Amino acid sequence: MENISTEIKYYNIYRGSSLAAFVKNLKRHRKECYADSRTMVFLCIGSDRATGDCLGPIVGHMLLQNNKKLLVYGTLSSPVHAQNLEITIDTIYSSINNPYIIAIDASLGIRQHIGNVTMGHGTLSPGIGVNKKLPCVGDAFITGIVNASNQNSHITLQTTRLSTVVDLAEFIARGILHAVR
Repeated sequence: MENISTEIKYYNIYRGSSLAAFVKNLKRHRKECYADSRTMVFLCIGSDRATGDCLGPIVGHMLLQNNKKLLVYGTLSSPVHAQNLEITIDTIYSSINNPYIIAIDASLGIRQHIGNVTMGHGTLSPGIGVNKKLPCVGDAFITGIVNASNQNSHITLQTTRLSTVVDLAEFIARGILHAVR
């Protein structure tokens, strides 16, 4: 899988016009996926054991609660995290013909970007904010900026406000559900 340079789009979840723009961009990904006869897969990465890292599993949970037909890997009851990411990627590629993976994960950023969702084409590098070397994954990515990056990123993820994570997860899940109707 090649690492494609991409323009990253930011969506402030607290601005009214952001959801419509997010959905429009997601529909472009969906159109591209189906034009190439690919199967859309949502890979929701993160742990349910750290508030700042549970964005992916919460999104996965919300998606399946509202649309059981979606192909979702990573939920609150079955998270995809550092220990099982590689095997999950292998499972996706061995069980789904020509998957179009949209990788979803929490991220750390600058203070002004907390509460923003990012989206772009290309691979996601999970764990980069906490200096973990994990496999890059995805044809497209969505991240939610849950907190500010600093030297104590592990502690930052442990002390991130759950309300911020849930707001981001609701925005992402709502956008995906609108885009795949």
